[in-house]
Amino acid sequence: MTTPATDEARTPRAEAFSARLFEALVPAMELLCVELGMRGGLYAALQTLGSATVADLARETGIVERYAREWLEQQTAAGILEVAEDGDAETRRYTLPAAHADVLLDSENPYSMAGAGSFLVGMANVFDAVVADFEKGEGVAYSDYGAAVRDAISSLNRPAFSLALGEWMQAVPDLDERLRTRPSVIVDAGCGTGWSTLALARTYPLARVIGIDLDEASVEDARANVAGTEFGDRVEFLRADAGDADAVRRVVPGPIALATVFEALHDMNGPVRTLRALGSLLEPGGAIVIGDEKVADEFTPDGDFLERLNYGFSVLHCLPATIAEGQDEANGTVMRAPTVERWAREAGFTRFEVLSVEHELWSFYRLGAA
Repeated sequence: MTTPATDEARTPRAEAFSARLFEALVPAMELLCVELGMRGGLYAALQTLGSATVADLARETGIVERYAREWLEQQTAAGILEVAEDGDAETRRYTLPAAHADVLLDSENPYSMAGAGSFLVGMANVFDAVVADFEKGEGVAYSDYGAAVRDAISSLNRPAFSLALGEWMQAVPDLDERLRTRPSVIVDAGCGTGWSTLALARTYPLARVIGIDLDEASVEDARANVAGTEFGDRVEFLRADAGDADAVRRVVPGPIALATVFEALHDMNGPVRTLRALGSLLEPGGAIVIGDEKVADEFTPDGDFLERLNYGFSVLHCLPATIAEGQDEANGTVMRAPTVERWAREAGFTRFEVLSVEHELWSFYRLGAA
């Protein structure tokens, strides 16, 4: 039974929590409105037009004027668009600032966030299935999340791979030199749509790079991404389970100098099995390099931004998708360094190293023989 005193003490905290949830509606809806602009080609049209009235945007994109007006006003109220020339609802001209265009329309800009809204939509598409699976524990297949999540992951990770992967590899100087100076084979496990694989091929012109992924649609996208590039004769994408040593050996020719697992190990059911399988392919002096989420070494209440971000991804996407892959260990997005070290030891590696790579979102590890 509560007393007036406890009710009074509880009220400020309840008010603050209520306000927090109410305020969360704003960025959530704004992100969906951004995704509407991406899918409808509205930002691209504004960039082409330079500035546009409601009628201009409707005519350029084929949308209804009344929707064009509401979206333009919403985007301007949110500070995403600007008014280039004031007037009434029909004559006012809107513009997309160049800096915002970089974030939304340049797929290799380091600040690109073009896929953010798509991720939210993809998770919402299977939300009912995730809720139901909390009672069943069977998981929700990665493929069920569809193109929205697949494209979002591809879009959000592409700039980092394209612009920075070569710098990351300088943290393993012996491997970096070996790969630059002699022909080698690299396996990129959990390659997704292939941007990490292509970045490895670009960084190491003498290497043959094989990207493997369990998701057929991702492999098809990766093959489309390499088509027409200069890497086609030494980059290959194959559907395979990185944790199945026999299956990987069937598609990988001989020993390899390097295996990479970027933004993928936390999604693999049975990570120890995966590391052991990849380790069995390594030539003497070879190594596995992992890049994955940067989180604290242990759980604490009231986590920081990265903890909150990654737990959100984990509950809604990564953990359900990993559980769906099998009955082995399913980690989820929050992959802590002590956990990675435990996996490495269980997989038989005697060398575990946290690499000195500066990255806001990821931590990097090297696994190998002592």
